[in-house]
Amino acid sequence: MELILLTGAVQPTAEVLPALGLLPHHVTVLPQDAGALVDRSLGDAVLVDARRDLMGARSFIRLLTAMGTAVPVVAVLTEGGLIAISGEWAVDDFVLDTAGPAELDARLRLAVEKRAADSDDVDGRLEIGELTIDEVTYSARLSGSSLDLTYKEFELLKFLAQHPGRVFTRSHLVQEVWGYDYFGGTRTVDVHVRRLRAKLGVEHEGMIGTVRNVGYKFVRPSEAGGRRPLTSDSTDSDDTATDDGETASLERQFHA
Repeated sequence: MELILLTGAVQPTAEVLPALGLLPHHVTVLPQDAGALVDRSLGDAVLVDARRDLMGARSFIRLLTAMGTAVPVVAVLTEGGLIAISGEWAVDDFVLDTAGPAELDARLRLAVEKRAADSDDVDGRLEIGELTIDEVTYSARLSGSSLDLTYKEFELLKFLAQHPGRVFTRSHLVQEVWGYDYFGGTRTVDVHVRRLRAKLGVEHEGMIGTVRNVGYKFVRPSEAGGRRPLTSDSTDSDDTATDDGETASLERQFHA
């Protein structure tokens, strides 16, 4: 397995993750600098040293995610750093710096296999948990059942699902889904999100999460099942939908 270890440690392998030296993987050590990753193969997985600077590591990992890293990202932590781990880290997995070679190897293999299973197939299908999106036939299935989506609903779901965990503003979603020449305003995003959630059903509507005062994100089905989406349409002015009359007008106008 080809691994990238991002750290500023003087003795990278021995200091950051001693178990790496006991495994047959090839490790390339680079500084935690996004510029060092430009035009470079990231191998099979990226390990980020988060032992000393938790907040700095979290910000760097989120930057990696925003860059569209195609390989799994694993954070290396001390036991005391576990208290800081949350969904905001956008990592595929984490490992303690004291982990043994068997545990480390298993975590790396699972992260690589899971990322491969979640990525686009050669036939244009995107599979994330129980959700399958087929770009060739413009169809989507959830838990084996077909979703009756309009074209824009499909495009919105597909775009969000292609970037799980990443938060997008309404303006960004309008540009990506409706195009730069669209002048209808960002509230159409709220309308389509509301319709998407209704079609996903109560059990899975949490896959489209709201980040208050920012926008929307896709939550993996395994994390969203049985939960309400993180939204507050009635209490947060930034996420408040238009009134019933305007919403109805938007739905008629943008039913696509």
